[in-house]
Amino acid sequence: MTSCSNNSGTPSTSHSKAASAASSVASAVASAVPSLASQGASALASASAEAKRRLGEVKNAVNAKDDVHLGAPATDAEGRSTVAVSVHNSAGSAKSFLVQVDFRDQGGNLLDTTVVTLSDVGAGKDGKATARSNRKLSGPVRAEVARALRY
Repeated sequence: MTSCSNNSGTPSTSHSKAASAASSVASAVASAVPSLASQGASALASASAEAKRRLGEVKNAVNAKDDVHLGAPATDAEGRSTVAVSVHNSAGSAKSFLVQVDFRDQGGNLLDTTVVTLSDVGAGKDGKATARSNRKLSGPVRAEVARALRY
């Protein structure tokens, strides 16, 4: 930053104050960025732990990842990412599904994860639900099935 001077060759007080204020704003923004990143990392860690806990609670389940399909990600009225989840129950009796959906940025970085339960899907039938991110996500988001269990 440069400062201006008045006609006497000394820096102008108002311009020095403006430069100081701009420097303070830049400093505040610079310190807020790591804080926001830290909050995002904390939220992601919490969501990942919850997904792991819920998936770990299911006993006698089979991998059903091939029976799950996701729609195109969208953003709801509250600014959270959503995606339609559909499952096909290929079993001979009603089954429930637990589906972990990961939301990623265009570079493949994990932004958020959530778990959706579809209960009592009839034999040979399809079930539908919506997965919703735990927080607002910025930029283009893609969704993928991380894990899916049928039980």
